[in-house]
Parts: sequence; structure tokens; C-alpha cells
Amino acid sequence: MEHALPAGETEKRIGKLRDRLREAGHAGMLVSQHTDLYYLTGTMQSGYLFVPAEGEPVFYVRRSVARAERESGVRVKPLGSFRTFGGELAADFPRLADGEGRKTVLTPLDALPAQLYLRLAEALRGIGAELVDGSAVMRRLRMVKSPYEIGRIRAAAQVAAEALDMTLPLLREGVTELEWMAAFEYEIRKRGHIGTMRMRAYNMEVLTGMVGAGEAAAEPSAFDGPAGGRGLGPAAAQSVSRRPFGRNEPILLDIGCCIDGYIIDQTRTAVIGELPDDLRAAFETSIRIMRRAEELLVPGVPAERVYEEALRMADEAGLADHFMGFGADRVRFLGHGIGLEVDEWPVLARGFDMPLEPGMVIAVEPKFTFPGRGVVGIENSYAVQADGPPLALTLTPERLIRLP
Repeated sequence: MEHALPAGETEKRIGKLRDRLREAGHAGMLVSQHTDLYYLTGTMQSGYLFVPAEGEPVFYVRRSVARAERESGVRVKPLGSFRTFGGELAADFPRLADGEGRKTVLTPLDALPAQLYLRLAEALRGIGAELVDGSAVMRRLRMVKSPYEIGRIRAAAQVAAEALDMTLPLLREGVTELEWMAAFEYEIRKRGHIGTMRMRAYNMEVLTGMVGAGEAAAEPSAFDGPAGGRGLGPAAAQSVSRRPFGRNEPILLDIGCCIDGYIIDQTRTAVIGELPDDLRAAFETSIRIMRRAEELLVPGVPAERVYEEALRMADEAGLADHFMGFGADRVRFLGHGIGLEVDEWPVLARGFDMPLEPGMVIAVEPKFTFPGRGVVGIENSYAVQADGPPLALTLTPERLIRLP
């Protein structure tokens, strides 16, 4: 199959998962969310993957079995009636129902509907096993990327950079945010963008990005980010609007691209003419914060320290009230992991004290919001390396983009 995972990729991932199951004494993990399924099997067909602590995994597929058999890196079985699923698990994995001690099966509850959880929990209870939350195990497993995954993110960065170069000449006074974004989306789509950028959080959606001019970029939204955008109305209350670009106002180009399931996230600031002095100073502060973040994105540094250092620098610049949003709509992080989803671990935020590790891919986005005027800032994506500074994955130059 085109874009199949390379040989050995799923085996390594499942091997790491099994190691964690054994270390914690769990009988296995049951997976149903589509990005988790793709990560562990190489296919996004509908069904339930069971990974035992001992033995080989089985993917019970509802639909399409034929396609799953072509794409999956693990054994595929057709899923029969859900009423007999517990019994089928017990038959295929006798240790689940041997009656010896308490058997716990993990499942990522952060991405499981309550109704489905109740059905799965009942099926496992019927064979003497208990379903417990495995969200942190799955997110930790996925937050360290393989060379293949980093390569796919770099491919997405290349497409985003090419598309931005193609469409910047179209960013002119009087053109609307929507018109420009449609042109950008066309350029990335024909280069292989899958058409969506997935998020894990409940009720959170992300479009190709958020392009906002002036006060429209600073308009608050439910989106969990420093700039959500005005959107096209209450049914799409984020990202681009029909507002035209004007002169001497900040234009935030928060764009992304997804190639073979893997996402790049980047932001640049543009202006038709010149930025006001205070907004230009805020933009320059975002660049300084980025340079400091690069110094800290090394193995062993707690993720929260990078955020705390950014808070300190924003405060010293007199911009604390504008950093990462404004007022009650500020967000409390500096960056986030990216990969198959936009909102992966680690998060550069207080309370997220896990040390950085080689292979983590993190989007760092220092931004400043000025209500009624706009948003300025930058966002780069980096891979933490074993030695030395992080690998910059974003390819578009960092400069303030001045347009005639």
C-alpha cells in the first residue's frame, strides 16, 4: 500500500507498549480511537485492537476487514457480534479469564465515548477483567517520535513552506482572510495535505490554521490556543472570516499541513505596510522568547521550565497581560507536542514536570494579543535531539513578512 508504515515500525511501537504493560502489571490494552489504531497497526479501519502484555496483538475489525488485512501490521480478525466480544477475547487470550488474580485492561479513556466505555467495561467484566484508564500510557508512548515520524513531519513542513511562498503574493489589501486561506489550502492539498488536522481533546476542532487580520485575529473563541480568530459565524467560530486585509495591521498566519497523518504547526506574522512600534516590539520579544526556548529544548529539562522562562521574559518586556491571549481568554502554555494530532504531549506548561526526551516534537508559539488591534508572534516546531540544540523542522524564514 502507498504510504504504508516502514517495516518494523509497528513492531517497535507495540513492543514498547508491552514493556509498559508488564512493568505496571496490566493484562493488556484495548484500543479503539482511530489515531491510536493507526499508530499501533498502520491502518485506520474501524474496530478494536487488543495488545496483551504477553503474546501477539489482534485487531478485531468491524469495517473494512479487507482493507485492514492489506494495511495492518498486526493480525486481523473480523469482529462478530459485539455481544460475544468478551467471550472472543477470552478464547483468544486465555490469561484474561483464568481466574488468577485481578486482571486490568487499559484503554485510553480521554478519547472514548462514555456509551462505548460502558459496553466495553461490561464485556470485560463478563470474563473477569476490569477496564481502567490508559490515557497517560498511550500519550507517553506516542510523544517520542521515531525517525520515520520526524521525517513525515518534515515533509509536511516542506509542503507548508512551499505553499506559503506560492500564496504570499496573493496577500493584498482588500483580499479577505477566507479568500487567501482557500488559495493556501489549494496549494497544500495538491501537494498531499490529507485535508484535516486531527485533535484529541473533546469538542476541539482545528482547521488548516488560523489566518487573522487586525482585530479579527484577537477575537476570543473557544479554541484552546492564544488566537482563535473570528470565523465564519457561530457554527464555525474560529479561524478565518470574510474580513479583508488592511494596511499597517498585524496579519497572523497560523497555518499547518498534514502529510501521511503527521502534522506541522507554524505561525508567521505579516503586515501590508508597517507595524505600529509597540506591536513590532512585541513581535521582537516573541523572537527572543523563541531563542531562549531553543536553549532549553534539550533532554532532561522539565517541560514546565520552558514556559516559566517565557513568562519571565514577557513580564520583563512589560507584556505579561498580552502573553498567549488576553484577560480571561489567555491560555496557560507556551507549546505542545505534535504528531498524528495537534495537541499531543508534552505540553510546555506549569505542572507538566516531565523531563524532555530525544524524539519529542514540540510546537513552540510565543504570541501576544492586543484586543481590538491584533495578534503578533511566531511558532516553530522542533525535534528534541540527544545532543545539542533541537532540530528545527519549520522551514519558513522567521522574519516579519512585509508586503507592499
